[in-house]
Amino acid sequence: MTLLPDPNSHPSRRLILGGMLATSMTPVLAQFRVEVSGVGMTQLPIAVTAFRGDDASPQKIGAIVQADLERSGQFRAVDGTGVALDETSRPDVALWRQRRADSLVTGSVTRLADGRHDVRFRLWDVIQGQDLGGQSYAVTSGDLRLAAHRIADVIYEKLTGDKGVFSTRIAYVTKAGARYNLWVADADGENAQTALASPEPIISPAWSPSGGELAYVSFESRKPVVYVHDVASGKRRLIANFRGSNSAPAWSPDGRSLAVTLSRDGGSQLYTIDARGGEPRRLTQSASIDTEPVYAPDGRSIYFVSDRGGAPQIYRMSPTGGSPERVTFTGGYNISPAISPDGRWLAYISRISGAFKLQVMELASSTVTSITDTTADESPSFAPNGRLIVYATQQQGREALMTTTLDGKIKARLAGQGGDIREPDWGPFQK
Repeated sequence: MTLLPDPNSHPSRRLILGGMLATSMTPVLAQFRVEVSGVGMTQLPIAVTAFRGDDASPQKIGAIVQADLERSGQFRAVDGTGVALDETSRPDVALWRQRRADSLVTGSVTRLADGRHDVRFRLWDVIQGQDLGGQSYAVTSGDLRLAAHRIADVIYEKLTGDKGVFSTRIAYVTKAGARYNLWVADADGENAQTALASPEPIISPAWSPSGGELAYVSFESRKPVVYVHDVASGKRRLIANFRGSNSAPAWSPDGRSLAVTLSRDGGSQLYTIDARGGEPRRLTQSASIDTEPVYAPDGRSIYFVSDRGGAPQIYRMSPTGGSPERVTFTGGYNISPAISPDGRWLAYISRISGAFKLQVMELASSTVTSITDTTADESPSFAPNGRLIVYATQQQGREALMTTTLDGKIKARLAGQGGDIREPDWGPFQK
């Protein structure tokens, strides 16, 4: 990544490409569907022009940046077509004020002699007529999407003060025919790569805090067994293969251990185990089913699901065990806890009148908000900046990977692979 120098002060080139640019952006934009509902939202209006060279590029950088920003819920896209600009241009801010844009993104993508691509952008404050800076990236064709996501991250942080999550990754599982696949994809669902394919089920993928490994449960031994999988090398190690069921791995915040659900001593109970394997240490001692552990980000507690009260509810206890306290009281069936990175919010799935609905609770006040109108939601997972939740559901009869803002007002369907989509998990910030 390279910071761009100030643009020259010459008048900008303003070629009117009109319909050509609009046409070139359509295939990428068509992969996203951003649904906006609700009133009173404050969104920053931003225009992203097609990058010069987008039409010859394998990836349409401007369209990817715009889709990232729009999906975040923090931005409202302003029509950026009809004006040709790049990072060297000085835009006619009066024109963009007329279009009611507060910010403008321009840029270019150029193929270098060595086959890589030089991707550059510049961000403008339209209201102040101020250049907010730019950067450049020299990348291979395979990293063009990542460059676009990093541009969106820079813009997001510059304009909101929060870190962007567009260059992070998600993992999810699909079942297509008799084949199960564990995918690692960009945060928008695109660029999915297979981490593991199997004729037997794969469940419960969980990113390590470093973002380099995935824990999951595989049934390839005809029983649930926990593995940890190095994403870059594909190498993996066996973590838990005890008598009975081994399931629901959850990483400790320091990445040194995992909480797991084992039935080795009878019923399903919670244990911790070293991330390199070894002898587990039991955390719960109940006659009930205790499962789905997840650490609070500060490591001071573990949330989990138990039917000790007669029905599945979410509880919280010390990471070393002890007496748990019940957290969910609304509804008779609450599962799949996820804690926001700041520890403020609990996302979970509640069965309401036979439908499975994504709920968000503010832990300090115990205020619960139902944020979807779908009926088969599952497996919520927070983005590393805590601003979005990814979850799986069915929408209009189709399997879908969705993201939502925490108030449910802005949702987006991610691209995703075909098949029965399950159990997304949002990875950490890339280091």
